[in-house]
Amino acid sequence: MTEFDLDLRAVEDQIDEEERKERETRVELGVLDGTTPAEEWVAAVEDDRLLVLSVDGDVNERAAGFAREVTERGGEIVHFRGFLVVAPPDVGVDTDRL
Repeated sequence: MTEFDLDLRAVEDQIDEEERKERETRVELGVLDGTTPAEEWVAAVEDDRLLVLSVDGDVNERAAGFAREVTERGGEIVHFRGFLVVAPPDVGVDTDRL
């Protein structure tokens, strides 16, 4: 039987890098007008998408279906000039210049 050298750490590092590439945060633009179910917005954030949503109507009413769930899961929500920015966990929104 032939002996071979398998570096499991190198394999684990490679797998971790590939998973990171697959889970890159993307920016998704949309309109928050009540036509998209709240579950879809939550799923998008869980999929590491940063949402920039143009708010059509009352922001509190439109975001009520998903805002609490997103923030409880570590996401961040910022309302800025008619837009709602919804960030997944580990993606911070810097508001220092506002």
